[in-house]
Amino acid sequence: MSLFEKISSDLLSAMKAKDKVTTEALRNLKKALIEAKTAKPGELDDADALKAVSKLAKQGRDSAAIYTEQSRTDLAGEELAQVAVYEQYLPQKMSAEELQTVIRDIIFSTGATSIKDMGKVMGVASKQLAGRAEGKDISEAVKKLLS
Repeated sequence: MSLFEKISSDLLSAMKAKDKVTTEALRNLKKALIEAKTAKPGELDDADALKAVSKLAKQGRDSAAIYTEQSRTDLAGEELAQVAVYEQYLPQKMSAEELQTVIRDIIFSTGATSIKDMGKVMGVASKQLAGRAEGKDISEAVKKLLS
C-alpha cells in the first residue's frame, strides 16, 4: 500500500471516528499530495510523498513558533496537533551521532576536503537523508565536519 493510499484510508477512519484534528490534518495532507501528483506527471512515489509530508510538518512547526511569539497558544496548539499527525507518516528522525556518521561516509565517498566542497556533499546528503533529518541539521553537521 502506497503512502497516499494509507493516508486516504486513515482519513476515512478519522472521519468515521469524528476525530476533527486528525481529519483536518489528513485532508490538508491529502490536498498537498494531490497537488504534488498533478505538478509532476506520472505516479507519485513514496519519496515524493514523504517530501510533501515533511514540508507540511515544517510549515506547521514554523507557524506554531510564530503563534507562540504572538502569545496565541490556542492556535499554536492546533498547529502542533496537526504536526503530530503528519509526523506519524514520516520515518524516525536520526540522532545527531547517526547523522554525523552518515555525513562522514558521504564526505568520504564524494572526496570532499574543505568547506568549498559543501555544495557537493549537501546535494548527496539531502537526497540520501530526505525525511530523516532537517536540512538545517544536515547543513550544520556538514559545516562542522568540513571545517
